Amino acid sequence: MSSKRTLGNGTEDRRERSRAAAVGRKRSRVKAAADKKAQALADAIEIRNGAPQAALDAHAATAAPPPAAAKPSSEAEGAVRPDYQRLTYNVARLVEQSGKALASILRPAEPGEVKSDLSTEVGDAVRSLGRVAEHWLSDPGRTVEAQSALAANFIALWAHTLRRMSGETENPIIPYDPADKRFAAPEWRESPLFDFLRQAHAMVSSWASDLVDRSGDLDPQVRHKAKFYLRQISSALSPSNFLATNPELLKETWASNGDNLVRGAAFLAEDIEAGKGTLKIRRYDSSKFEVGVNLATTPGKVIYRNDLIELIQYAPTTDTVYKRPLLIIPPWINKFYILDLSPEKSFVRWAASQGLTVFIISWVNPDSRHRNKGFEDYMREGILAAIDAIEKATGEKKVSAIGYCIGGTLLAMTLAYMAELGEERIESASFFTTQTDFSHAGDLKVFVDEEQLRAMEEKMAATGYLDASAMANAFNMLRPDDLIWSFVINNYMKGKPPLAFDLLAWNSDSTRMTAANHLAYLRECYLENRLAKGEAAFGGKTLDLSKVKLPIYHLATREDHIAPAKSVFIGAKFFSGDVRYVLTGSGHIAGVINPASKPKYPYWLGGPPTGEFEDWLKAAKEQKGSWWLDWLDWITRQSPEKVPARLPGDGELPPICDAPGEYVRVRY
Repeated sequence: MSSKRTLGNGTEDRRERSRAAAVGRKRSRVKAAADKKAQALADAIEIRNGAPQAALDAHAATAAPPPAAAKPSSEAEGAVRPDYQRLTYNVARLVEQSGKALASILRPAEPGEVKSDLSTEVGDAVRSLGRVAEHWLSDPGRTVEAQSALAANFIALWAHTLRRMSGETENPIIPYDPADKRFAAPEWRESPLFDFLRQAHAMVSSWASDLVDRSGDLDPQVRHKAKFYLRQISSALSPSNFLATNPELLKETWASNGDNLVRGAAFLAEDIEAGKGTLKIRRYDSSKFEVGVNLATTPGKVIYRNDLIELIQYAPTTDTVYKRPLLIIPPWINKFYILDLSPEKSFVRWAASQGLTVFIISWVNPDSRHRNKGFEDYMREGILAAIDAIEKATGEKKVSAIGYCIGGTLLAMTLAYMAELGEERIESASFFTTQTDFSHAGDLKVFVDEEQLRAMEEKMAATGYLDASAMANAFNMLRPDDLIWSFVINNYMKGKPPLAFDLLAWNSDSTRMTAANHLAYLRECYLENRLAKGEAAFGGKTLDLSKVKLPIYHLATREDHIAPAKSVFIGAKFFSGDVRYVLTGSGHIAGVINPASKPKYPYWLGGPPTGEFEDWLKAAKEQKGSWWLDWLDWITRQSPEKVPARLPGDGELPPICDAPGEYVRVRY
């Protein structure tokens, strides 16, 4: 009995020693983990105190990862658990990068530097939306009506969500739109929570827009502004723009231990620094594109230069060419090489390959010296000077001309001026997304009223020009989801560098506008619509578009936010000649750059622009392929005679430099 008790006590002693050893090992592991956490905390403190980034990156690369936690048997297969040490470390790095961004924002302006001022736009938005609120809140009956409409929608949505959370399956109240890329992730439909957020945002946006539409006593311009600013707010407050309410961002942050947020914060700090205290969103990989290397590469020579333009003559690629030269007048709001992007997208290269002798104007990127250059100067030193130079280069007195966007508006005014003088040096004209009547000019009219013009005039008085970023920001606000918030999410939340995309490289290569030119454009065209009214004048000559009787090709695009198709249609009716109105798919840029070899969009033909645009559109016939071929057939029928190919420099004007020239390389 005694021996058994002794044996039992020995066994118990061994068990006790084993348990003690296990506890000791556990304490050692806990201590090691605590030491690692302490080191991570020390690193965080070091980061906040400004440790060099290289040292931080080296530490991150050499730090041993913590032991992988055992996966509980109950955990779903394929689920990802974060590395908590890395996550903690990244939180500290996020604080550091956010501090850098804040420091860039608060950096004082350098001498001569103009900081961005949003006060005018914010004040205009508050006033416009305030008028809507005043309409609905000034009458108790209307107030109850507005509140009841929103409350009824949300009660229905809550009931729908509760049923889904209880396991029922039913169609959403607000159907999912496959075209809305913000909500493409399946969680926006599969999860009752995220589906609720998506539908709630759509409901509030639709409700607010309806209130603006039904504010009957508002001035139409105020209503237009209110809808524009409401769209900006709605886009900004989309649940897809926030980490906590975007399932894609949550999943990526969890899976990458927050690496995406750290990279994004670093991008944010760099972009604010690049914008000198204002966020300058990077939209493309600038290392992948260079003008003259893989953009604007069609061979040619600059044959003429003055204070406003360089004139480029492109080399022929055929043995014979059409006798009448072609002059292209691009917009000066952006650079000319939108028509000469990559070789497969280049309208210029394609036109030369079809036997046309192509000339294009490259506008100067203006500075203070050009402050007084207005529309008439751009006509005389731009279009008319180019026609004179083409005569010296080719011996031809007459040309065909293309005007794109504002370049087309200037071309129309020039044609009216030449008609007053009896000059016929332009024998046919093509207008690409060009407005001559601005009564339905789209959302850009939001930025044009007397108060905003006065503020802009005061701002430009110091420099003599409109800064390049101002017009770029205005254009981006026309499509905030695509041109602003998609990049915010990709760059600063997903932490991904932007793609290498030639069109975005061109779009980011903005230009300045002279004070005289820009104010005249906004006041005389957008605000007063003087050209359409027959009140505009050049050189003492009143510009009457009805006196322009030459053949005209007028191209509009269906989804244009800058020169709406209806606005282009109305303006096309002012000309007295034979007008061929053509409507193509997509928008202001993609609709025009629709190569014949790989067309993406069809076009519509429906006869000359008469009657109402809506009636013309109903009767129009869809055509497959690119409108480029239709235009080529039209322009070659105007002047079918051919001559031996002309090389740049063969005429009286020797080459100055290779295309694309020097003016296009100037950046601000």
